[in-house]
Parts: sequence; C-alpha cells; structure tokens
Amino acid sequence: MKAIITAISGDGIGPELIEQALLVLDEVGRKYDHEFIIHRVPAGGQALDASGVPLPDETLLTCRQSNAVILGAVGGPQWDHLSADLRPEQALLGLRRELGLYANIRPAVLHPALSHACPLRPEIAVNGIDICIVRELTGGIYFGEQGTKPGRMGPAAYDTEIYSEGEVERITRIACEIARKRDRMVTSVDKANILHSSMLWRKIVSQTAQAYPDVKLEHMLVDNAAMQLIRFPQQFDVLLTTNIFGDILSDEASMLTGSIGMLPSASLGDKKFGMYEPVHGSAPDIAGKDQANPLAAILSAAMMLRLSFDCEKEAAAVENAVTQVLARKFRTPDIMSQGMKPVGTKAMGELVLRALY
Repeated sequence: MKAIITAISGDGIGPELIEQALLVLDEVGRKYDHEFIIHRVPAGGQALDASGVPLPDETLLTCRQSNAVILGAVGGPQWDHLSADLRPEQALLGLRRELGLYANIRPAVLHPALSHACPLRPEIAVNGIDICIVRELTGGIYFGEQGTKPGRMGPAAYDTEIYSEGEVERITRIACEIARKRDRMVTSVDKANILHSSMLWRKIVSQTAQAYPDVKLEHMLVDNAAMQLIRFPQQFDVLLTTNIFGDILSDEASMLTGSIGMLPSASLGDKKFGMYEPVHGSAPDIAGKDQANPLAAILSAAMMLRLSFDCEKEAAAVENAVTQVLARKFRTPDIMSQGMKPVGTKAMGELVLRALY
C-alpha cells in the first residue's frame, strides 16, 4: 500500500510527540511493506508566527491532497492576547470544517497495567474500562450563530445550539456502525427535557437507529451521563452525543483511563479520509524536556491505520506493542507510580518500536 500523510506537528509538546508517531508509522511501513509519504506543514501557533494566520491556504490544500492527516496539539500562552479569529485553536476548527470532518471518535480504554492510576475505587477500576465516544464535530453551539446584544442587565452575549436532521442522522449511523464492531450498544446523550435541539436530536437518533435492529439504543440526559461515567463506566459501550456535550464527557472519560496522555482520537467524514490527533493539549510547560507521553499520538497513528487504510493487523500490532510496554512497567511522568520504570518521550517511543517485533 502507498499512502500520503500530512503531518502537522503543532505547538508545545506537539512536535516531539508527532515525531514518535511518525517513527512508528515508518516502522510499520517497513515491516508490512507499505509506503507512507509524509508531507509536513504548519498550522496553529507555528503557522501564526510564520505567516500571520493559524491555517494557511497551503496547509489546507496539502491536507486535501493527502489520504490522512496526523495533528499535534495547538496553542500556547504566547498567543493568548490575539483576537478569537486569530487564535491557534481556529486552525483546528477550520480543518474540521473545511475537510468535512463531522464525526469525532474517542476511545477511552483503561489498560489493566494502569488500573492503579484510575481515580475510581479499585473494585471499579479492576474490571477495566472500554468506551468509545462518538461526538458530532461540525454542528451545535460551536458553529451556531453567536454575537452580542442589549440585555435586561446590560450588554449580553449569546451562542446558539443548532442541529439539522441530516447532521444528526449521519453521526448516528457512524455510532451504530462502530457499535456493530463492539458490544452492539449505543447510549445517546442529550438534554431533551429542556433543549429543543436535543428534542430533535433524540427523535432523529431513534428513527435512524431503527435501521440497526442488532444494536441496542438507549437515551440518557447529559447530567445523568456525567454521573454514571463516574459511578459505573462499564455500563457504556458507544456514547453518542453533541459537539459541546462530547467535548466535556470525553475529557471526563479520559481521566478514568489514568491520564489524558493516553487518549487518541479520530475525526472522520463521509469517506476514509480522517484527521488523527491525541486528545491532550500542547502542555508548553514541559515542551522540549523529553517528559511528555507519546502513547496517545502513537495510538492515534494506530487509529489511522485501521480507519483510513483498512490495516487492521497493523493497527492491532501497534496497540499490542503499547500494551506490552505498559505491562513491562515503563512509565512517562504523567503515569508514573511507585515501583514503575521512569522513561522519557523518546525512550517510550523506542520501546514501542521494539515491541512491534
């Protein structure tokens, strides 16, 4: 197989982590006789410093001409003074919108070797956690009408939560398709007892799920879902939800896995094309110190192999390598505990490479 991958290193710890993911992809290519052609382009703060915009036209064009994109976290305090339309995070929103990436897939898996790092009670954590959160990514309150207007108590600001039937239908289909490959259960999370947008969401999810009689569907209000994730996370298989609820619940779920540094994600559209990125932020305080955890970036590369390239055995090999390294007690600072073996970013990446064989 021959594939073109656009690599956006990002800011802060992004470059050092994306480098480890690319090294893993290179090794997978050698082992399984694939050719991955890497095109490196800037976005976020890196692009702002070079060209004055967070998402240059050349970057977007390169992404469109590739088979997949791997992205490091963007942003940092040195750009906090900029107006909202020039912040590095606009690159992320722009890529999602311009590339038609409306479905965010975030697995939250608690590896057995990290059960001690889970903040839940040991009797809950010992049973393991394996949840897949499917978040609608290009609609809802982040993309609705927004602005300011006079209010009853002075100037007011507003953001609009809005969804169309088509947007809800297509994300529901993706959730159901993913559930078919797991435990065949979808929990749709909304606020249908109050929000009109959630009433439509629940209606269309229910109608669309009828085409998947082998998948069990249940509905849950978002406040209850937030509570249940802490009380009994094993009850969930696939969580389907809106942009803003998914943003919050996926970060909550990430902490159940022991560290946000362990979580990969994929943003998908209608075809095999996808953008893959670790969930964590740019962590500028540890950038360049060889302390950041590269496993989320490496696991994002595994998701790329599976979802964009249909390389199931290659993806499984990368995931198994990560599991082996953790089982051998190697830890970066974010997941370090007594009795474990401390390693840095590069050493952790090298250990994963060796475990591929």
